[in-house]
Amino acid sequence: MAKTKQDRKKDEAAPKKGKGGDSKQVSTGVEEKVPVRLKAVYNEKVVPELVKKFGYKNKMQAPRLAKISLNMGVGEAVNDSKLIDIAAKDMEAIIGQRPSIVKARKSVSNFKLREGMPIGVKATLRNARMYEFLDRFINISVPRIRDFKGLGDKSFDGRGNYTLGIKEQVIFPEINVDNVTKVLGMDLTFVTTAKTDEEALELLKQLGMPFVKRDAPANQ
Repeated sequence: MAKTKQDRKKDEAAPKKGKGGDSKQVSTGVEEKVPVRLKAVYNEKVVPELVKKFGYKNKMQAPRLAKISLNMGVGEAVNDSKLIDIAAKDMEAIIGQRPSIVKARKSVSNFKLREGMPIGVKATLRNARMYEFLDRFINISVPRIRDFKGLGDKSFDGRGNYTLGIKEQVIFPEINVDNVTKVLGMDLTFVTTAKTDEEALELLKQLGMPFVKRDAPANQ
């Protein structure tokens, strides 16, 4: 018996059957947005705490983390250009996106440096990827810092931004220590919308950054 037009529409709308008769949802090409844990923490916990402490009249006045900038300088690339490839590969593994190459702006003969020569890699994280990286950094990477006693709280720039130096990329779980041929450090800059360093410090503390206690020495 021939199917009517209405029957054919029902068949098209029904889920496809996979092997064994199991239903298999047909992909629509639209990815479902997955909530980012640390962003939810910011909205539900951090903002109210900041409003309470600094007396903001509106929650929109509460500072937020705008971006995280990562910079990996590779001065030795002057003598070995392959180090740039290693740095780029490591940073991509750590943050999940391809970094850009940093090139020398001018020549310095004493250091055998020529204008345009690759000397490092850098990247900027925003939105969901930024919060996901920060969550992993705080809870997984920071505890792996050797002899860790807390992050220094003196590296603010007076405009609400905080810079932290990492000596070894091996603190990141995405890096396989057995495959490391060159230990590389990097600088992380946490750019906030805070108007003062005090507000920025409180924002990062509330997000979970483990700053040093006042009576203990800090890891710089």
